[in-house]
Amino acid sequence: MPKAPRPRARRMTGRRVRRALRSAAVLPVLLLTGCALGPSLENQGEVTGPPGDSRELTIGSAGFTESDLLARMYALLLDQAGYRTRILSVTNREIYEPALESGRIDLVPEYAATFADWLNAKANGPDAPPVGSPDLAATMKELRALAAPRGLTVLAPGLAVDQNAFAVTAGYARAHRLRTLSDLGRAKLPVRLAAGDECVSRPYCAPGLRKVYGIDITGIDPKGVGTTQAKQAVQRGQDQLVLTTTTDATLDDFGLVLLADDKRLQNADYIVPVANRARAGSPRVARALAPLGPVLTTADLADLNERVDSWRRLPEDVAEDFLRSKGLLR
Repeated sequence: MPKAPRPRARRMTGRRVRRALRSAAVLPVLLLTGCALGPSLENQGEVTGPPGDSRELTIGSAGFTESDLLARMYALLLDQAGYRTRILSVTNREIYEPALESGRIDLVPEYAATFADWLNAKANGPDAPPVGSPDLAATMKELRALAAPRGLTVLAPGLAVDQNAFAVTAGYARAHRLRTLSDLGRAKLPVRLAAGDECVSRPYCAPGLRKVYGIDITGIDPKGVGTTQAKQAVQRGQDQLVLTTTTDATLDDFGLVLLADDKRLQNADYIVPVANRARAGSPRVARALAPLGPVLTTADLADLNERVDSWRRLPEDVAEDFLRSKGLLR
C-alpha cells in the first residue's frame, strides 16, 4: 500500500485568503509565545528608517513539512554567518504575518503569488482583484510594492516553485502520449478530476483547464488537494486527473506523474524569503541566504519533503544534509 504522507497545511489562495482575512478581523489581540504583539502597521503609511541587522533572529515556519525545511535551512545559513537563530512554528498566515510586521518574527519562507494576493487583500479589501500572476517579474514587483509599506523586505526568489499541479497515472500518460496539459486537451478525453470542491469555480482549476487547455472536465470528485484519497481515486481509475502541487513528495508511491503546465495557467508561487526590514532587512542577511536560491530546485524540494514525510527523517537532519551536499555549509 502507498505510504500516507503526514498532514500538510494548505497554502491559502483566492477564496481561502479572503475567508482567513475576515476571520482574522475578529481577533482584537494576538498573543505569541506569551507576549502581546506590537501595534499593527495598518494605515500607518510607508515604514521608514534604515534596514536593521539584529544579531538574534526568529524564523517562522508555517507548520507543514516544506515550510519547516525551508526555515531550518535559513537558520543554518544564518547561524553560519554569525547570527543566533530560533525557529517558531505558527500554523496560520493570519497569525504569523502580523507577527512578521511587528518584529516578533523576523523572517519567513513565503510563496510569491500567494503572499502578494494576501497582502493585496489585506490592504485593499478581501474582494480586491488578485495581483499574483504566472509572470514572476510582475508578481515580484506587486509583492514588493505591497510589502514595503508594512516594513517587510522581500528577498530574491529562488528556482523552486510550489504551485498547483495536475497528475495522471504513468500508465494513462503512456497510453495517451501525455506529457503536458496541452496534450491532454488535444486528446479530447473525458476527464474526471479529483480535487477540492472549490475547484468547480476557481479560475486556476476546472474553469482554467477548460478555457486555457480545452480539457473536457466532466466532473469534480471532491476528495481534497493532493490527499491520499484523491490520489488513490486516480490510481484506481475512478478519476483520471488529480490536483496536487509541484513539490508533492508521494506521487511515485501512487504511480502518478505530473503533466507540465505548458501554457502557464498557475501563478508564480516561487519560494521567497520575507524579512522584517527593521530587524532582518540588512544586506548581510540577504548575502547569507543568497546561495540557497540558485541551488534549491522544485525537484529538490519534493525530494526533501519525501525524506521527511515518507522516510520519517527529522527535518533538521534533512535540511543540514542538503546544504552540506551543495557545499553551502562549512
